[in-house]
Amino acid sequence: MRILFLTQIIPYPPDAGPRVKTWHVLRYLAAQGHEVTLVSFVRPEEEQYVPVLRELCAAVHTVPIRRSRLADVGYWLRSHLSGRPFLIERDDLSAMRRLLAGLAAQERFDAVHADQLGMAQFALPFKNGASDSPVLVFDAHNAVWTIIERMRLNAPWMLRIPAAVEARRVKQYEGWIVRQFDHTLAVTEPDRRALVDALQSTALNGGINPKSRPIHVIPIAVDTQALQPARRKAGSKNIVTLGTLHYPPNADGIRWFMKEVFPLVLEQEPDATLTVIGKNPPEDFARLAAQHAGRIEITGYVPDLDPYMDQAALMVVAVRAGGGMRVRILEAFARAMPVVTTTVGLEGIEALPGRDVLVADAPEAFARNVVRLLRDPQLQRRLAENGRRLAEEKYDWQVILSKMDAVYQAASELQVGAGIEV
Repeated sequence: MRILFLTQIIPYPPDAGPRVKTWHVLRYLAAQGHEVTLVSFVRPEEEQYVPVLRELCAAVHTVPIRRSRLADVGYWLRSHLSGRPFLIERDDLSAMRRLLAGLAAQERFDAVHADQLGMAQFALPFKNGASDSPVLVFDAHNAVWTIIERMRLNAPWMLRIPAAVEARRVKQYEGWIVRQFDHTLAVTEPDRRALVDALQSTALNGGINPKSRPIHVIPIAVDTQALQPARRKAGSKNIVTLGTLHYPPNADGIRWFMKEVFPLVLEQEPDATLTVIGKNPPEDFARLAAQHAGRIEITGYVPDLDPYMDQAALMVVAVRAGGGMRVRILEAFARAMPVVTTTVGLEGIEALPGRDVLVADAPEAFARNVVRLLRDPQLQRRLAENGRRLAEEKYDWQVILSKMDAVYQAASELQVGAGIEV
């Protein structure tokens, strides 16, 4: 099939959750023989990676994008006028619409794959009612409205009303988008249920049967061949955590661990250290680190995680809000890193607490799990081995993404049924 693939970020290198997911989906579609044309927004620092994507795709087109707080204020005001979510207004750039209009005039695609909610709006003009309209596939990643709702619950009081407004708008918009697309992909069953909830809330006024808009659960995949077990240092008291830190749920969880959990760990294990890895750490992270006299290191972005994994005893994935799946946990499993996380962190991952991972939500219980792991090399080894096995058997990209074949087979049959050669 000829697939137009729309993504909000350049999906390379696979060094953050959305990139990991999108990179493996692109790899899989290309490996199945589909002819993929990629259209993506691109930031200045991402330009260097476009040639890698051209080796994989039939064609790659990019549109420059820059973020600024001043511009965000304008988009926020515009969202109040339009009634659309701020997240959608922010990405609705005329340069992207012009590029896609030109492609639509020059080429015919069998399917349009919109990666993440912000890109779904650009796929809609391709569905024009003609017999040769492409099949639309919405790759949701997460049910975004649930992420905003969870963040609202932990936000300062003055932000809770704006967050509630945005969560309501996003829920309505997500439900409307699912109604417009032929297929929707979610990464977890909770996300599927949340998208069904959004769809049903819009279907009440739209006279549509939600069952006519299939939502498929296809988990995020990792590459267990590329990610080999870490050579963890015996006797290490180092704890590692990581995430893209300009993403609010990531920063919130790591801040919670530094402020409320790590001091409890130090009371029992004074030699413990914490390494925080991730791009764009908030300003207060440095202040929190300074309070612990060299026990916390804030690295910023690092191109190679291996040395940090080799020095660590375990990884913590402290998550209080978010949606979808935590790629950090899947990659930790693939690296045979013992993991301590929260109930929200483990959502959507078929790991058994106590066998594959340790789980706690309260600061005291989370700290006890961390200390227990630091003191028990055999438990570290058991979790590491079980996590690696789980990653290989259930989350390797060549295993899990075979579920996508059914979606594109159905899309192919739709095209053939319309008399279109694919």
